[in-house]
Amino acid sequence: MAEKPELDRVDRALLQALSTNARASGAALAAEVGVAESTVSLRLRRLQSLGTVRGYRVEVDLASLGVSLQALIAIRLVKHDRAEIDAFRSQVPHLPGVLSVYHMAGAEDYLLHVAARDAEELREFVLAHLTGHPAVAHTETNLIFEHADGDGWNKLVG
Repeated sequence: MAEKPELDRVDRALLQALSTNARASGAALAAEVGVAESTVSLRLRRLQSLGTVRGYRVEVDLASLGVSLQALIAIRLVKHDRAEIDAFRSQVPHLPGVLSVYHMAGAEDYLLHVAARDAEELREFVLAHLTGHPAVAHTETNLIFEHADGDGWNKLVG
């Protein structure tokens, strides 16, 4: 297991500010955290090199694109052969509509977060890409009515 990087008050404050607005300018971050803009730049580069900050991304409102349905699909594999698991894992993130892939321990092997325009498109996704896949023994689809991101990570490092 990798050694936990030492994060001080400034690092934690930067992470919190970025979680609120990942597009904030260096000047805005410096003002919010109470340090010089050059310090913000150095700290962000350090956090990125440590792997603490893995990237920045845009959050898209899928409904505004006509994608109104999201689901979590639990998948149980036929067998736990390393080559088969690796092949499945390498293919799944690239399937249409897959937003996230979780490899899990427990009764199910994978959990996919997928989006679709409607129930028919979701059904077609499951039939075309999962139930006929040679590595898949079982699927269970659960519709998502509402989703909210948590901010509990910052309490874990506090």
